[in-house]
Amino acid sequence: MATMARALRQRCSGRIVSGALRAAAAAPALRTLPVVAVLPTSPWGALRASSSGAANELPLTSERYPIQRGDYAEITDADIAFFRSVLGESDVLVADDSNGSGLEAFNIDWLATVRGRSRVALRPRTTEQVSQIMKHCHDRKLAVCPQGGNTGLVGGSVPVFDEVVISTNKMNSIIEIDEFTGIMTCEAGCVLEQVDAKLGEQGLRMPLDLGAKGSCQIGGNVATNAGGLRLLRYGSLHGSVVGAEFVMADGTIIDTLSKMRKDNTGSYLRQLVIGSEGTLGIITKLAIACPPLPKAENVAFLACPSFEHVLKLFKEAKRNLGEILSAYEFLDDECVSLLAETTKIHSPLETKAPFYVLIETAGSDATHDEEKLHRFLEQTMEAGIVEDGTVASEPSKIRAIWEVRERITEALKHDGYVYKYDISLPLPKLYDVVLDTRKRFEGNADVRRVVGFGHMGDGNLHLNITGPKYEKAVMDHLEPWLWEWTRDVRGSISAEHGIGFKKRDVIGYSKSPDAVELMATLKKTMDPQNILNPYKMVKVPGQP
Repeated sequence: MATMARALRQRCSGRIVSGALRAAAAAPALRTLPVVAVLPTSPWGALRASSSGAANELPLTSERYPIQRGDYAEITDADIAFFRSVLGESDVLVADDSNGSGLEAFNIDWLATVRGRSRVALRPRTTEQVSQIMKHCHDRKLAVCPQGGNTGLVGGSVPVFDEVVISTNKMNSIIEIDEFTGIMTCEAGCVLEQVDAKLGEQGLRMPLDLGAKGSCQIGGNVATNAGGLRLLRYGSLHGSVVGAEFVMADGTIIDTLSKMRKDNTGSYLRQLVIGSEGTLGIITKLAIACPPLPKAENVAFLACPSFEHVLKLFKEAKRNLGEILSAYEFLDDECVSLLAETTKIHSPLETKAPFYVLIETAGSDATHDEEKLHRFLEQTMEAGIVEDGTVASEPSKIRAIWEVRERITEALKHDGYVYKYDISLPLPKLYDVVLDTRKRFEGNADVRRVVGFGHMGDGNLHLNITGPKYEKAVMDHLEPWLWEWTRDVRGSISAEHGIGFKKRDVIGYSKSPDAVELMATLKKTMDPQNILNPYKMVKVPGQP
């Protein structure tokens, strides 16, 4: 084992060479990893590419789920004429029929699991236009569905019935990047990846990173309190967002866009909309504290013989990598097999193992960080915690390794329908639910595979069950069993994807009745007519 560990210490011109950890010091270096294409810019484009005819085959949400339309007005020609007077002709998109044909990009979620039938999608360019639209919808009692990049996974970003879609696509300007504080002010429709690239030019980075970064928007990220891959290092958006501007249900503009890190003048109103999923207000602008861009980054992809070893490795990573530990992700062997089958992306390791771990380090001194990482890997290999691994410091190889983790969600869609769950669990229990789910569906022809992967650093498991098509019997076998399992270990039924439409009626498995009642009271206070993203997040008494 010591010989295997020493293989990592090969040097060339004073630099540590990235190479696979093999069984001997003379083992060959890691083969060159291809840099594969990232997710398509448009999530709807990805949907069409993988699901031909999905728009015609997918049943309406109102047909699949037992829910009644609320007592809202229906869109009229006069409403459309008003919207055109505010936005102009090109930013008012009208469906071809009452089922929303022609607006599939706004009516269907990225996973093709829920489908609304909105007749109109609006693309305002300013906060004032959002305000005018909301005032009109409030006066008319027209329900609305705020929408960003439409990359959500719980049905929160698309209409349930015929709600007016208010898209932030055109609100995509970076207003300012403060060179001294690192605080960026931007509009809600800015795409995460593009913002991160712009910040990089200023020596900064977003404190958030997601697999959907090429499509998701900052406003949607904040509205869902997205967690992502960097939460271990930078914390949640509740801490990073220092200011917000949002529009309430009646059109009132609430400006709390302060860039002051210390502002103790009353309630932090911005916190109301972080994680509110568009039910309390429509976010239009944000001020976000952005950390410095690391001068040195390394990524290790490691093979572990059991989940117990994955846990031990995490403990050692926190203890020995400390301030440079940026991400700790795990995936099981079924994920690696799936990627190879459907996307032709392969593990960078020759060794097959039950579990794999991706560790990212980020710091200010390349030599210090590499030495620290390699010393950590030597120790864990000698202890038998790690069986094999590779380390990359070159950007192209780092990206290629990250693709193994980030493209799992895309690969799952090739199996057909995905029953997708995002839960938080105590770390020792994190993988038990995957094993229990496999046992539960053993021999079931309607289930193709059960996979588990996620953010080990914050106890977030992504549990995915795939099948050729949606089957109510499979769903009934999963729910409420999974919610009860999660509740019994005092976990959360939603770690980072939010509640949306799909989890609204099961929020009680993670929140007490008094807490849910308070959430409903807040919703009723800020949106008395319940027109902002109805049917989502929390059920208001007297409303569907």
